[in-house]
Amino acid sequence: MASEQVATSPSDRLLPAAAEQPEQQQRPHDNVAYEDVTDSNFVYEFGGPVGAASMIVGFPLLMAYQFLCVYDNKGQFLLPSSLADFLPWVARMSARYWEIAYPSWTGIKIYLGFTFFTVALAYVCPGPVLYGYKVPSLNGQRLAYHCNALWAWWITVATALALHFSGLFRLTQIIDNLGPIMTVAMIWSFLLAGAVYAATALWGKKHRASGNFIYDFFMGVCLNPRIGTLDLKMVTELRVPWPVLFFISLSCALKQYEEIGYVTPESAFMVLAHWLYSNACNKGEECVMTSWDIFYELESWYLLFWNLAGVPFSYCYSSIYLLKNGPMNFSLGWNVMCYVLLLTGYYFWDTGNSQRNRFRMFWNNTLIKRNAFPQLPKSFIPNAKYLQTSHGNKLLIDGWYAYARKPHYTADLVMSLSWGLITGFGSFFPYFYLTFFTIVLVHRVGRDDARCARKYGADWDEYMRVVPWKFVPYVF
Repeated sequence: MASEQVATSPSDRLLPAAAEQPEQQQRPHDNVAYEDVTDSNFVYEFGGPVGAASMIVGFPLLMAYQFLCVYDNKGQFLLPSSLADFLPWVARMSARYWEIAYPSWTGIKIYLGFTFFTVALAYVCPGPVLYGYKVPSLNGQRLAYHCNALWAWWITVATALALHFSGLFRLTQIIDNLGPIMTVAMIWSFLLAGAVYAATALWGKKHRASGNFIYDFFMGVCLNPRIGTLDLKMVTELRVPWPVLFFISLSCALKQYEEIGYVTPESAFMVLAHWLYSNACNKGEECVMTSWDIFYELESWYLLFWNLAGVPFSYCYSSIYLLKNGPMNFSLGWNVMCYVLLLTGYYFWDTGNSQRNRFRMFWNNTLIKRNAFPQLPKSFIPNAKYLQTSHGNKLLIDGWYAYARKPHYTADLVMSLSWGLITGFGSFFPYFYLTFFTIVLVHRVGRDDARCARKYGADWDEYMRVVPWKFVPYVF
């Protein structure tokens, strides 16, 4: 099929909508392996072994430090009084962290109880079974994905509310034990990353390995870790981090209600923001199986640590700050502005991700209609225009992707900005997510551009000519 559609000049490869093509080309069928063909061109990323080791040590320390600042010091920096005070300061910080965040039995029960409940639901809940891209390392096999996250998500929410209002498990225990839960999450991510690495090495199935243990542990060596029908990457990317983040914010709001008798508009904002994000990830689970993280990235320490610990316990600073410093009493106009910014960003983020992933699903012959709430206008582009590459893949140049190559990232950043603005300007930490996310996305776009330039060659140059803007049309 690809050979039929490759034209003699770059401009000829800008194909019209599918409905305008010959009948034999309208059928959604892309018999293309989507794993990067440049795997043999190995290059160190993230600063190589030194950068990997620095992040393996540095990220847990950063999370511990920020937790103390936000949870224990109302969002203000904790600093030594002088250079001579540095080592005593480290000792004081370490002692205080251990005092309020050691991995208690309560923390273990809450975090691992939620994790194993989530895994159990992944095995038993109903949902469609869809097939991902062909995987060259598996001789072209298409892996099956049991997409039942939506059922699991709503069962989890209903169960949590039932436990809270029955008094069997008050959700306020989450914020009361947040330090121990976070420490357990960090330890669990290290153990799971080690288990995945060891099992992959034992079975002789290392993928894209460099030969340097520290770097390979950081970047991963296993592409498709599975336990029976359970896809580990899908579960750890969608079903743990964002629901945990939502429940942390909900716990903060419920704690605020206990303390002052009502939930402020700012705290309600954070519950809404994290519910929208978590709900979107679960309602659109079938879209994720065609994403970069699933079809290309290896299950690694950095993915496991950040998904299982970093996302829920670093992106919650706004909710904690509002609890520790509220009520904020911002003006109605300020709060309305933040809500409008959040919902606008969410609309373009949800529909942008849907457009690109459902375009891929259409050509992968796995597109299905689902009615999960909310279904937004322009989530799917019928007869979408695309650029056909000589490699065989199709590059979307329609919908929001006619204006920028990464509009979903722009919308994501707008949402993250609103998460900070709703807290005002009294602390840096509610803006940590925006700051960190900006760095990650800029780096990720650079990696993606370099990979695609190697993969598509002249077709990528043509694509950047047709869609020259990365994030914002006519700006950047």
